[in-house]
Amino acid sequence: MNIRLFASQDWPAVWHIIQPVFRAGETYAFSPDITEQEAYKVWIEIPKTTFVAVDENDTILGTYYIKPNQPALGSHVCNCGYIVAEQARGQGVASTMCQHSQTEAVAQGFKAMQFNLVVSTNEKAVAAWKKQGFDIVGTLPKAFKHMKLGFVDAFIMYKQLSEV
Repeated sequence: MNIRLFASQDWPAVWHIIQPVFRAGETYAFSPDITEQEAYKVWIEIPKTTFVAVDENDTILGTYYIKPNQPALGSHVCNCGYIVAEQARGQGVASTMCQHSQTEAVAQGFKAMQFNLVVSTNEKAVAAWKKQGFDIVGTLPKAFKHMKLGFVDAFIMYKQLSEV
């Protein structure tokens, strides 16, 4: 697996990966009715950088973005979002992207990484991020409106990447 910068010709494959995740309404707060144009803006245009994980045939297995979590005085902490293609789940793609994002974050000058809304019912993600060294630093009671389960808790997860 290789991780490289997103290129404009990657968008159809990236949209194919993120669309069903957004539509499911189980892990991301974006509207299940998000348009392709809106998704492009939040996944490609707003972030500082977007990456794709590809196999030996350059087939996209997953994607992630990195961006400042807050403006100005909070911009030393980054935020990332990760989505793995359905057929590539359980193969270490998310873990590899998370490791890559931490290295990339440090290279871009970020001092820490924060995940603002990790849905508590997304147990695989919570376990994966804990394995990567992230701590749950807060619980937001009933902060996520899960499309199947109703209101569920969400976690704020955080990891210091370098000295401040």
